[in-house]
Amino acid sequence: MDLHTALLFCATVLPLICTPGPDMLFVASQSLGGGAPAGLRATAGVCAGYVLHSLLAALGLAALVAASPLLFQALRWIGVAYLAWLAFKLLRSALRPGALEIQAAGRRDAFRRGFLTAALNPKGMMIYLAILPQFMRADAPAATQAISLSALFVSGCALIYAALSLILGRGARGGGGTPALGGRRRRWIDGVAGGLIVAAAGKLALS
Repeated sequence: MDLHTALLFCATVLPLICTPGPDMLFVASQSLGGGAPAGLRATAGVCAGYVLHSLLAALGLAALVAASPLLFQALRWIGVAYLAWLAFKLLRSALRPGALEIQAAGRRDAFRRGFLTAALNPKGMMIYLAILPQFMRADAPAATQAISLSALFVSGCALIYAALSLILGRGARGGGGTPALGGRRRRWIDGVAGGLIVAAAGKLALS
């Protein structure tokens, strides 16, 4: 994999990682309820769930490329459509007022629940089944490419969610934690993420 492809992939999935969803909300709730250690345990569980997706994707995409390059290209365009749909939802959400509520949870079973949250997250499944093919070449080993891209995605999740755990965990210990993501901040996050995903979908569609 060349550096340009790796950077383009990171730029595409970073808004997805940063968009509040089941993974981020669970990590945030654990950090607020049990401090940074609980958030980090939840982060480890989430990353373990995505490692499972990585193994399944490496095997499945390799079989798909070997069976039908045409089907592989069809899956590629499904990924473009998914990005466009996700961008539309984010931009629509950015126009709506209101805060994003975060329900605090206990510290027990943080790793196990984080694993299940990621393993059963539809967004995670779509990233592996529809977005990874956008950055893979049909003339190169699919399994190796899938594992390399997956490693970048899991690493991004680990860095973002670990930083979130430390920030929210520190606020919770100091009494400054908040149970919600403020409306204005939430709208800015949704708007910026939606715009970045629109740009990524357009570039992928034209490439």
